Amino acid sequence: MAVKTLEELKRIREEQIRKVKLRESGESDDQTIEILVGMATCGIAAGSREVLNEFVALITQNGIEHIKVVQVGCMGYCHSEPTVQVNMPGHEPTIYGNVDKAFVSDILEKHIKDGQILDDHVLIKTYHSAL
Repeated sequence: MAVKTLEELKRIREEQIRKVKLRESGESDDQTIEILVGMATCGIAAGSREVLNEFVALITQNGIEHIKVVQVGCMGYCHSEPTVQVNMPGHEPTIYGNVDKAFVSDILEKHIKDGQILDDHVLIKTYHSAL
């Protein structure tokens, strides 16, 4: 792809900066949703790199700014790689297993946007008792 104008080059630069920021770790504000993708050797072998890249691509395409994608090590669920943990403010973390590129859009649309837990892929979901 040939860059034809300075404005196009600036746009490409800003888009790449946004993608890098999505993958930075560190402190989050109270409204930031974190998506942790297990990127240990077993996860990478099972396709977690493609999953992480799909999260970044879809979040960037949709201009979502309140989500941070973080690359993490082993989550201890090698039998269910690729694994993804969703941390939403005010909710307990949910860990999904056997996540593929197609399931990434379900996590974004159904879990994060609509608040629906996707039970068919859940490994860990913590419930609070009223007692």
